[in-house]
Amino acid sequence: MKLDDRDREILHILQRDGRASAREIAERLGCPQTTIYSRIKRLEEQGIIKGYKAILDAEKLGRPTTAFILASFTYRTPGISETLDQREIAREIARFPEVQEVHIITGDWDILIKVKARDVAEIGRFVVDKLRMVKGIEKTLTCMVFDTAKETLDIPL
Repeated sequence: MKLDDRDREILHILQRDGRASAREIAERLGCPQTTIYSRIKRLEEQGIIKGYKAILDAEKLGRPTTAFILASFTYRTPGISETLDQREIAREIARFPEVQEVHIITGDWDILIKVKARDVAEIGRFVVDKLRMVKGIEKTLTCMVFDTAKETLDIPL
């Protein structure tokens, strides 16, 4: 999809302030409001803008503990003749409420999972009682986050 400079300016503003109205964006960019509105609609229809949501402060909501979990996957489990589907396992992991991200990756590990929880014990319960119970998960390595220097959803334009 081809984006021009005006589209990038609109996206930049919306990344910083998803509540900005077409009128506000038009005023900032010196364009007609109808032009901005139609460009935003086109960007939404093309799937470049996937949605709008509030970004919440996990710490203030009682979930200050972050962990990244590496998981190893096996394509066959004993006693089951069919091979397991790594994408389906990733989708199953993504359904757990404490999971923020799930990525299928390359290297020695197969899946990378980002989890937010109340404390280290809750992360431990998630790994032992939920993640390791998913068929196909062979082993895990949990990396606890001590401090976060940057965490963003922004995409450079």
